Amino acid sequence: MLELYQFELSHYCEKVRFLLDYKGLAYRKVEVTPGVGQIDLLRMSGQRQVPVLKDGSRYVGDSTAIADYLDKQYPDRPLIPTEPKLRGLTLLIEQWADESIGLNARKCLIGTIAQDQTFRRSLVPSSVPDVLRNLVGAVPSDLISVVGPTVGLKDAIDSMKRDLTALCFILNEQPYLVTDYPTLADFAVAAMTMYVKFPTGAYLDLPEGVKGKGTPGIADVAIFEPFFRWRDRLYADYRKLSSTAAYTPSSSSPTSINID
Repeated sequence: MLELYQFELSHYCEKVRFLLDYKGLAYRKVEVTPGVGQIDLLRMSGQRQVPVLKDGSRYVGDSTAIADYLDKQYPDRPLIPTEPKLRGLTLLIEQWADESIGLNARKCLIGTIAQDQTFRRSLVPSSVPDVLRNLVGAVPSDLISVVGPTVGLKDAIDSMKRDLTALCFILNEQPYLVTDYPTLADFAVAAMTMYVKFPTGAYLDLPEGVKGKGTPGIADVAIFEPFFRWRDRLYADYRKLSSTAAYTPSSSSPTSINID
């Protein structure tokens, strides 16, 4: 069985989980302990950063390289089209998602953690006693900002809004970003937007309090709701639920979204 060395809350790992689920490949998640676990991973694979996919004796790092490897080794349900123009568009959108949407989404998440006590408290696992959860929520936002700087947050939010608006226009008249079937581009965009609004279903091992929540001004405004409905349908159709819940794929594919 394939093994995915990962952080559960990494959006790059979420991208690979999407790819594996779409291809219908069975895999086991191996949660890497930050620091010590990454040293062990480096010894095994030559890679320190997650995600890393283990297939037999072979290790493949980097989500884009993993996508290419999966298409070569498991060609059913291809992720990257072979037609040159479509292939180029797919890889271009994936790079945009990784380097623009993903980076700004991380900044948005840091800003939300710093500014929202309720969200901050919800991120603490439910196994932690309430008294400690409340203490985390009560930490002053100014102190959180020192620990995790929010410099550039406004620019990140503005950029994320522009990106989501562009995606809404692309998806207004077509069900997927590049072709009439999902590609690496779709799964990259879906995963990279995880931090600005977490999925509501049991796809990740997330505290209940953060499901469906995200960056104020993005996750809770109507103008971006068509995009998140499209993303939710992508989750329902192609992303398996976590091992704690039964997987029931949706009967329909994502449809084009309408911009009001």
